[in-house]
Amino acid sequence: MSRNKRNIVYSTDSAFQKRCQRCGSYPCRCPQPKSLPPQQQNPRILRDRKGRAGKTVTVVSDLQLTPDDLKKLSKQLKQKCGSGGAIKNGNIEIQGDHRENILAELQKQGYKAKLAGG
Repeated sequence: MSRNKRNIVYSTDSAFQKRCQRCGSYPCRCPQPKSLPPQQQNPRILRDRKGRAGKTVTVVSDLQLTPDDLKKLSKQLKQKCGSGGAIKNGNIEIQGDHRENILAELQKQGYKAKLAGG
């Protein structure tokens, strides 16, 4: 029976709580995700208002970055636009309609970004 399927009530193993949820080992032996270089990525930039009480946000999607790199890029874009934002489901959301500013910044960094939607 695999380690994930057992219902363990008590364990004296001090590292038990630190085990990886996916592979069940400590330390984790899962392959670490890697960021693709900007030249190999085609992010899409779109404006969205659905489910946000009429507030407009700019969404940057289709990025294949590690969580740390995504956070760094999000911070750079938010500073460039002078507004707040968040990372949700692997997409960068920036408050307001800043599609042109974000497109220029991403192209300056080497991404093959495109505007999507209306």
